[in-house]
Amino acid sequence: MLNGKIVVITGGSDGIGKALVELYLKKGARVATCGRSKEKLGRLKASYNPEQLLAIEADVSRKEDCERFVQSVISQWGGIDILINNAGISMRALFRDTEFETLRRVMEVNFWGTVYCTKYALDSLLDRKGSIVAVSSIAGFRGLPGRSGYSASKYAMNGWMESLRTELLDSGVNVLWVCPGFTTSNIRNAALNKDAQPQGESPMDESKMMSAQECAQRIADAVEKRRRTLVLTFTGKRTVWMNKLIPGLTDKLVRKFFFKDGILVQ
Repeated sequence: MLNGKIVVITGGSDGIGKALVELYLKKGARVATCGRSKEKLGRLKASYNPEQLLAIEADVSRKEDCERFVQSVISQWGGIDILINNAGISMRALFRDTEFETLRRVMEVNFWGTVYCTKYALDSLLDRKGSIVAVSSIAGFRGLPGRSGYSASKYAMNGWMESLRTELLDSGVNVLWVCPGFTTSNIRNAALNKDAQPQGESPMDESKMMSAQECAQRIADAVEKRRRTLVLTFTGKRTVWMNKLIPGLTDKLVRKFFFKDGILVQ
């Protein structure tokens, strides 16, 4: 089904994005991806046939980069069948300590990067009755302490995608937002601190998390089935439902998970 299909994945040089790139290439699709690291993109390109993989250096927080990236794909390959807005960045800092630049940067990458790429790809996706996907987060259903800007960006993404899905309901384009729980990736190492600098380490046990490869496979399955939403991991599903049914208790349980003796430890 994917032979000859054009799949565009933002943020494909690391984590879930890279796993998605590798998975769709194995499935026979032609894949275009972007990222900010020229070195990582170079290693990715060296591993695959250039007729199957297009990797372009771009920062999705920049509107002009998104336009250049999407137009390059359409010019070279003729259109887009699946757009997966995966590029994202997290943060870890209490709001009272956080500089505005941290919040602004997270929103620009996570929310506006999705909006920009989707806007420029939309006409092609409508022509091909394709799929628009956004990799969101459980933090888009339940605000997480120490991640106020990240949660805000994912709530915004979920609401925007729901609006878009409703607008496109009779167009033949499917709109799906995916909410992984904690997944093994570089996102916590690259997460911004209060001063908008990468924190450079993960505060969590990465070995106990869903692998990026499993997450990618679950996303691809949901795209194929043209689902509306996908919430991953038992903990993620439990958190979403508890927050709907018993929000007061969920507040306490989430605080207990992230804090120890009043200090943010996760």
